[in-house]
Amino acid sequence: MKPVYLINGFLDSGKTEFISFTLDQPYFQISGRTLLLLCEQGEIEYDPYVLKRSRTVVEVIEQEQDFTPEKMVELEKKHRPERIIIEYNGMWKFRDLRLPWHWRVEQQITTIDASTFPMYFTNMKSMVSDMLRKSEMIIFNRCDGIAELNVYKRNVKALNQTADIIFEDKDGEIDTLFEEDLPYDLNSDPIVLDEKGYGIWYLDCLDHLERYEGKTVQFTAMVMKPEQFPKDYFVPGRMAMTCCAEDMTFLGYVCVWDKIGLFAERDWVKVTAVVKREYFADYEGEGPVLHAVSVTKAKQPKEPVISFS
Repeated sequence: MKPVYLINGFLDSGKTEFISFTLDQPYFQISGRTLLLLCEQGEIEYDPYVLKRSRTVVEVIEQEQDFTPEKMVELEKKHRPERIIIEYNGMWKFRDLRLPWHWRVEQQITTIDASTFPMYFTNMKSMVSDMLRKSEMIIFNRCDGIAELNVYKRNVKALNQTADIIFEDKDGEIDTLFEEDLPYDLNSDPIVLDEKGYGIWYLDCLDHLERYEGKTVQFTAMVMKPEQFPKDYFVPGRMAMTCCAEDMTFLGYVCVWDKIGLFAERDWVKVTAVVKREYFADYEGEGPVLHAVSVTKAKQPKEPVISFS
């Protein structure tokens, strides 16, 4: 299999700078050739000395219709690279991207200009969603003076819960701790999560579980009972709209309660539970496991689907 590094993002989002920096790092050096497929050309050009030192050859793909598996195989035969880097055009339909069968995406990274993110996310949300959904790393650069980084992070986490999100300003990476912006009091007992609070709590737990360990939360949720779960385990959660009405996902953490048999799949309940960090097989590691103090019948909320728009 041929390893592929896929770098996407809109024009002038920092793709070229990121690739240039990475190509020149000792940890990224290989003995063979690197094929760089350049699908758009911004204001920044590649330094020919960096390309030479990293044994990188550049091929420009100017038209979306030319980016085909057949064309890729042709370029592979021409250059015989050990690996491929693709600087993908942000205006091309990412969901239509097709690679040769023997090319394996080793890593997908999205770069974002933080100063223009609200415009793209508001007006081209579907295209942004396609870019972000499978990225392992999402880099927001040019973050200087932007106060809404916590909102940007929530927008992205709603689309891709597992991605590493990095914020950078002119001085480098920014430490992103936004505890003061949470719409609930972490010192409350219990921490009561309303419609807005539930979604933010769910996403914040992914990154800052230490904030909630040993604390009690209370929220209204729908019961889900995955067949493979052990006895007395279920998932209380909410459906969330991450992009559009056709693009929804269920957000919930596993919960332990020995009387869950009293409720059926899709019942609405009010859960009061203590948050703990525990190993759970479906997490493939440690994560938030809720230990219910009480689970009682509840009415379906007026807005059963939460939104991250």
